[in-house]
Amino acid sequence: MMIWIKRNLLFVIGGVLALGMLGAAGFYDYISWKDNSVAFDKLNEVYSTLRELANQHPSPGNDKVNNIEAAKQQEARVRDWINQAQNYFQPITPIPNPTNGPISNESFADALHRTIDQLQRDATNANVGVLPQYSFSFEAQRSRVKFAPGSLGALAVQLGEVETISEILFAAGVNQLDGIQRVRVSDDDLSGPQTDYLADNSVTNGQTALTPYTITFRAFGPEIAKTLAGFASSPYGFIVKNISVQPAGAVPMEVSPDMGGGRGRGRGMPPPPPAPVAGAMPGRGGLQTVLQEQLLSVTIEVVIVKMLPKN
Repeated sequence: MMIWIKRNLLFVIGGVLALGMLGAAGFYDYISWKDNSVAFDKLNEVYSTLRELANQHPSPGNDKVNNIEAAKQQEARVRDWINQAQNYFQPITPIPNPTNGPISNESFADALHRTIDQLQRDATNANVGVLPQYSFSFEAQRSRVKFAPGSLGALAVQLGEVETISEILFAAGVNQLDGIQRVRVSDDDLSGPQTDYLADNSVTNGQTALTPYTITFRAFGPEIAKTLAGFASSPYGFIVKNISVQPAGAVPMEVSPDMGGGRGRGRGMPPPPPAPVAGAMPGRGGLQTVLQEQLLSVTIEVVIVKMLPKN
């Protein structure tokens, strides 16, 4: 055998090399087949995904309609609308609003007294009746010089919002402001009069915060319309959630000698009977009134929409 190998050495070497090359070729074919199989599976997966997308409503589109690009354009328009809408949801400035540090007990107590006094004067100047020494829902805080820990920021925000609400009512010329109710934001609020507070709470969806208020006042029809217009035109994101109207005669009207007088409100006098206004028809004994302007008691539930700061 060895003699034969020696005589055919070149043939043996060639055969061994051939076998080695055949083995390498087989291994290469196996690897290539495996890679092709994986690639084919991925191709099927991509094809299945494309088919699912094409069957969706809406689909990504085709060579004529690019729904993805259309969606991007629509998203851009929505974002542009959101940026424009933010002009109608401006934040109301807290009272006080220090720029050089946190709110202190002293600064809030001083701001609260000054704001309440100013609102009382504004009501008198606008000929709007308010109860004597009315605290505009801050009775629990009015006599304090120290406040519940962690509550000053929320109270300052509410004080600014209550001032804004009151000024809208004064600008509309309502006859009397009976009360403003807000949500409790401080442990001090637990000791305040129940008529100052709502059972609701502020809510948030991660992008906006919704804070409710309830306002009760008395006015004639035109003043009610002006009040609603004031909330609608405000840049502070007021949304009127509900409004309830009933004749003011069904609600006792508290008056005092130091309340402002004006349309139907004498000093210490009850309101006069409704005065006839437009609309009359002839009859026996002269003209007969067919429409009378009546003083109304109004309760409005408003929500202030506040944009939360972006992270």
